[in-house]
Amino acid sequence: MRATTLPLAVTAYTATSALGLGLDAHLDALGRQRSGLRANDLGQAPLACWIGRVEGLESAALPARYAAWDCRNNRLAWLGLNQDAFASKVDAARRRHGPARVALLLGTSTASIGATEEGYRRLDDDARLPADLHRRAIHTPHSLTAFVAAALEIDGPCLTISTACSSSAKVFASAERLLRLGIVDAAVVGGVDSLCDSVLYGFNALELISPEPCRPFDAGRRGISIGEAAGFALLERVGADTAHAPRVLGCGESSDAHHMSTPDPQGVGAEMALREVLDRAGIDVAQIDYINLHGTASQKNDAMEAALVAHHFPRSTRVSSTKGLTGHTLGAAGIVESVLTLLAMREAFVPGNAGIVTPDPACSAHFAWRNEARPIRVALSHSFGFGGSNACLAFAHAATDIGI
Repeated sequence: MRATTLPLAVTAYTATSALGLGLDAHLDALGRQRSGLRANDLGQAPLACWIGRVEGLESAALPARYAAWDCRNNRLAWLGLNQDAFASKVDAARRRHGPARVALLLGTSTASIGATEEGYRRLDDDARLPADLHRRAIHTPHSLTAFVAAALEIDGPCLTISTACSSSAKVFASAERLLRLGIVDAAVVGGVDSLCDSVLYGFNALELISPEPCRPFDAGRRGISIGEAAGFALLERVGADTAHAPRVLGCGESSDAHHMSTPDPQGVGAEMALREVLDRAGIDVAQIDYINLHGTASQKNDAMEAALVAHHFPRSTRVSSTKGLTGHTLGAAGIVESVLTLLAMREAFVPGNAGIVTPDPACSAHFAWRNEARPIRVALSHSFGFGGSNACLAFAHAATDIGI
């Protein structure tokens, strides 16, 4: 097949989640299958569930120059930007290309709504926000991206994408279009979502929250565990300076519009996104070595995704979910799981399906229940969001290594 997407080099990437700060912490957790989930201790009346919480955000105030943006979500973004020398690598790209030639595309599902919640809990006698939270910069869905643009001194196209759980996967597609059209020469992509009561009680109202640590694709799974995370990647065109960087081969997108919070049981939208990424990347299912599944541990998502894998992929393709380690990081799930996929490719191993106790009998032989040492040349990462907003990403080693 002939690719229709411009392959992009991933010249830097990082993640911060309940597993720790930066790539080394995440690689350690993958290797030891160490979960970051803990009993919920967030909020005034904590919901009885398990969460993936990032330590230290309460005391990690932003530098004084960014005080107007200070809130939990932007603190998490700042923490994430300062791992793995990511900010300095972006600075080098900004100097190389010019600040107006670097795009910023970030996904989030809740932005800084936690700060707005706090403001409403503390309304003064005149029903006004308290003075310390009377800051327009944090009461908007664009708060995250505006803050990161200021922090990284990026002047190029700046976009917030909020398509639920597919948000920080879809940013890759937007970046590819901007680079392919010559509008920019580099793009920072990523996503940040933080824990708050709206998220926890909202998912609980949908009867999707598990009272115990989530167990994706387990016969006894009881729902999702919510986590928080920040993840970022720097994308540039493939060239002499980026020849050995891993590639983004393509992104497939779809919207099945089946239901506000339930995937099409036949996987129609997921299959459309899958077919599109294969077509755009110019690859075949036989070339896919590993898939990081969306794998939320909800009954319907896991059943749909297991059927999708069994129907479309050869048995040589290995699959697993890593949400049993991080929890479901919502709008940050796409980027965090992309980073985990890139780490697995770099270190030549398939991550085991975290949290499993008893595999669902409906799952096929494709599933890696434990870590497996094997090379991964081409991998997919699935992100399927509310409202049927779906995205599939394809990654690969440098083209000289994989021959595609």
